[in-house]
Amino acid sequence: MSGMLERDAELLWHPYSSLTEPSPVRLVRGASGVRLHLDDGDGGSVEAIDAMASWWCMIHGYRNPVLDAAVKRQVDDFSHVMFGGLTHEPAIRLAERLVEISPDPLRHVFFCDSGSVSVEVAIKLALQYQVARGNNGRTRMLTVRGGYHGDTFAPMSVCDPVNGMHSLFTGALKEQVFGPQPPAGFDRPDDDPEFLAWAASVSALAERHASEIAGIIVEPILQGAGGMYPYSPACLRLLRELADRHGFLLILDEIATGFGRTGTLFASEHAGIDPDILCVGKALTGGYLSLAATLCTTDVAHAVSNGPGGALMHGPTFMANPLACSAALASIDLLLSQDWAGRVAQISAGLSAGLAPAASLPGVKDVRVIGAVGVVQLGGPVDLPRMTEAALRRGVWVRPFRDLVYTMPPYVCTDEDIATIAAAITGAVEEVG
Repeated sequence: MSGMLERDAELLWHPYSSLTEPSPVRLVRGASGVRLHLDDGDGGSVEAIDAMASWWCMIHGYRNPVLDAAVKRQVDDFSHVMFGGLTHEPAIRLAERLVEISPDPLRHVFFCDSGSVSVEVAIKLALQYQVARGNNGRTRMLTVRGGYHGDTFAPMSVCDPVNGMHSLFTGALKEQVFGPQPPAGFDRPDDDPEFLAWAASVSALAERHASEIAGIIVEPILQGAGGMYPYSPACLRLLRELADRHGFLLILDEIATGFGRTGTLFASEHAGIDPDILCVGKALTGGYLSLAATLCTTDVAHAVSNGPGGALMHGPTFMANPLACSAALASIDLLLSQDWAGRVAQISAGLSAGLAPAASLPGVKDVRVIGAVGVVQLGGPVDLPRMTEAALRRGVWVRPFRDLVYTMPPYVCTDEDIATIAAAITGAVEEVG
């Protein structure tokens, strides 16, 4: 392991980091259960609970025997084949499973190789759908501020243009239609004055730009990388109504919220509405391999298939990779074979209790919990290196950003693990401020 970090610094460009002045990185020697085994610099290792579930995807933990076995079995058959002109059982079975568990109108599945690409595909679907319906002028998307949908070009264009991560690309991106961020608070009622003002503003925007808009795209219930920001299900119901009224397609980006993270299998269930297009990724494979999917209704699929071109114009090389599909099948089956909802509720209760003391600390603006997501929001930017190190000394790995110190832990964390995570975050915030 000697010299690895020096070689890393010379060769590798890490995410959201400068190559010349990089953020510190730590060498992983192994991982098991919910713990990372990090190199201690002296030839040994230290353990830390992964409070991030490796950017929210490793819901069953590391070296899960069920997922390990599924991938090993598939390797013995074949690890990859192109999906153009060929198919295979893992892809067919996974598509059946996704249609079975997703909102009822969704009947067709397009596999992608990352969450960002699934959003690209969803936007293409919306644009091709409108062309097929004779609405050639409908080339823009309606969304809300505060959102995040990925780092490739079409997803960047529907991320928050001011407070997001992509303001450097202003002018190079498609100009979309942005409504105000929904008022904060999952429990905010639909007769609340702030909600009514927001609804009036978004409704007027949709009316004004109706001839230009192909679809609405949002993260349901919880905006993720844009700020870990929960909002009321009433907002989703309003967006569904606007889509129906004006002939837009409703795209729900459940890449971060799908597979139980907010307390329901899909976050849209909180609102009792169904999308026309659904994007899933991250936890889809239990974190084992990169895979995402874009699901759509029969109306959307047939309109696009019978429109100009006669096809959805997209085809990633690694779409429907058999190893990834096998891991996804095993992950979904494992999740649904357990009382996942009860476990998420326990995690939620543990985070609520454990993070509550942070609310009274100097410099803390807000503490919030929804499902298996816990957030401490500061009054200013986080000192990333110091905050990370302070949490590590308490046995927990976190990756703060902007003004947020947060956790989205694996579902297999024990109550003791959750208490340790909450205490580490609270202690690190108290120490670093």
